[in-house]
Amino acid sequence: MSAKVILADDEMHILRAAEFKLKRSGFDVTCVEDGQAAWEAIQEARPDILITDYHMPRMDGLELCRTVRQNEATADLPIIMLTAKGFDLSGDDNETAELNVAAVLAKPFSPRGLVQCIEEVLETGTYVPSVATF
Repeated sequence: MSAKVILADDEMHILRAAEFKLKRSGFDVTCVEDGQAAWEAIQEARPDILITDYHMPRMDGLELCRTVRQNEATADLPIIMLTAKGFDLSGDDNETAELNVAAVLAKPFSPRGLVQCIEEVLETGTYVPSVATF
């Protein structure tokens, strides 16, 4: 059985490129364009992992993570956060740590690197990027 992934990003080209690579790698992928749609999709069918952009309309990535963590049925859901290159999450490092975000990947990211990250997070619960990956 393939792992179920919810991928939330408001940039269509990122959604489609990541969806293509993830599906080719055997993942069952549901794509949504904002945090509110991601939360609704999670409630419909709990995924094995959530990949969310930081900046999105209706509900941003941090708010989505807070909502996931506050719900008993999803509190342990592994989360990977995507962020625009150059966007500094340093002010939110404590919050991403408190929200137990397994990995933060900078855009643009390697689709192959994203697959490796997902596999590692699903297997170990953590991710340690290698220089060769990206």
